[in-house]
Amino acid sequence: MNKPYTICYMMTSVDGRIDCAMTGQFQGVDQYYRVLSELDMPTTLSGRNTAELEMSLPGKFEAKDPAPCGREGFSRKAEADGYEVVVDTHGKLLWDKEDADAHKPHLIVTSTSVPKEYLDYLDAQNISWIACGTDKIDLIRASEILSDEFGVRRMGIVGGPTINTAFLDADLLDEIVILIGPGIDGRAAMPSVFEGRDSDKPLPLILQGVESYDNGTVLLQYKLK
Repeated sequence: MNKPYTICYMMTSVDGRIDCAMTGQFQGVDQYYRVLSELDMPTTLSGRNTAELEMSLPGKFEAKDPAPCGREGFSRKAEADGYEVVVDTHGKLLWDKEDADAHKPHLIVTSTSVPKEYLDYLDAQNISWIACGTDKIDLIRASEILSDEFGVRRMGIVGGPTINTAFLDADLLDEIVILIGPGIDGRAAMPSVFEGRDSDKPLPLILQGVESYDNGTVLLQYKLK
């Protein structure tokens, strides 16, 4: 199977929480972006929740005709070294029109249950898309299309626990890289890197490297067995 080399990369508190409003206040948060550059992941992928908070326009797409597209497909609107991939299963997020010369254009991944009208909307916004999987997105197939049709060789998963765990469960992660900030969150019910695994056994990892920085952050790099 062709797929991008895929790294889950997150910044956490010492107690393993990933709420950006909190980790963004830690001394050393700038280290996150330096490491992101060093990991050489031109393409990054986020889930719908993260994209709704940080990338998309306000509001939700409302289809006049809910007829689903009903078949796998893709539309490539840009040739780029890397993409900002967003997983949006049911096609709800709204977007600005993409500039033809965007450095890192958006690429939306949906299921085939998405209204055809939404894919037409993305086309009109000059935004690339992939539709695969029926009730939910087939992440394995989406990864193949990203590799074969969009030329994605290395990709970073930088979303929240839902999308991180979905890639983990699909056996699509090659590495997990955690940057621990010098601070404690401590609040109840805050998200962690992975949540919702249906197993009572730990998933073994192989330590690849540890690095500490003067600002107090610590970088942990693991490969999956």
